[in-house]
Amino acid sequence: MKAINTIIGAYQRHSFDDVNAFSMVKRDTAIPTGHDLLVHIAAVSVNPVDVGVYAGIRRPRATPKILGWDAVGTVVAVGEQVSLFNVGQRVFYAGDFRRDGSDQTFQLVDERIVGHAPEEFADEELAGLPLTSLTAYEALFEQMHLSIADIKHNRQRTLLIINGAGGVGSIATQLANHAGLRVIATASNPQSIAWAKQHGAGLVVNHHQDLVKQVHALGIKNVDYILGLSKLDEHFNEMATLIRPSGIIVSITENRHPIDLKKLTKKRATFAWEWMYSKSYYQTDDMITQHEILDQIGQLLQAKVIVPTTTKVFNGLNPESLRQAFKLVAGGHMIGKVVIKAE
Repeated sequence: MKAINTIIGAYQRHSFDDVNAFSMVKRDTAIPTGHDLLVHIAAVSVNPVDVGVYAGIRRPRATPKILGWDAVGTVVAVGEQVSLFNVGQRVFYAGDFRRDGSDQTFQLVDERIVGHAPEEFADEELAGLPLTSLTAYEALFEQMHLSIADIKHNRQRTLLIINGAGGVGSIATQLANHAGLRVIATASNPQSIAWAKQHGAGLVVNHHQDLVKQVHALGIKNVDYILGLSKLDEHFNEMATLIRPSGIIVSITENRHPIDLKKLTKKRATFAWEWMYSKSYYQTDDMITQHEILDQIGQLLQAKVIVPTTTKVFNGLNPESLRQAFKLVAGGHMIGKVVIKAE
């Protein structure tokens, strides 16, 4: 089996200007057992997590590291316990952080974190959705406890999304808009501002400027929810100031320095983490909810409630395409998602 892998010496050079950043290797095709599907990859996307894992390879590895946490493809074989899918079905998923990623020809993935891919959408459209959709959905409807069924109540609520034009922000804005919330997104240039508004942000502020002053200037003293998608260290104090009493802050980015949670004490506000991989990483009893969420995302796509967010496509799942895609994402200025089609 052909696979695209970070080379064993990747720890020595983290620059994606290096043409040797990735290499092609071959290995035997895996055989699915248990709940595993064997999927023939049609397209993948590159996410900030890929760049972070690549940069974290600092020592020689006995085996190459296969990255990739977004894929669309076709089931070609199934394990003996599989009940949700059949051979020949088209699927999409974000995968498991502990296992080999999707930057390869065939990948094993547990059926309980896989969704049925809606046939009306192209591979390049679907490949950019699983990780961002799962992250946004879990943040809003599990960690913030929002409910689409409670839309009348939600219309009285405001959500601030920090980095609204990125991959997760683009989906979170659409889902929150669908749930009836008033969305304030942050964006910093004309292109990202237009993108955020296009996907449902009613108001936009600049995350390179004082968020508190900007939100107050809109006539809003406090917000009910905050979704932090970038630079927690830089924005935590602003979050603590803007969140309403009993409000909820959810972050997907980690802090590099201590943050003062005591700032939330008197407000009785909640701070929570969202890590999309938690369920598969710990094999939680509710892991199958990711299958259910992705199936629901497929239905929302078909109903035109949400739209794909792919903005850049490379052709050919090969070392050079992967390097170029990583270079774009590592630059930190991507609007939407970058995808690589296998053929």
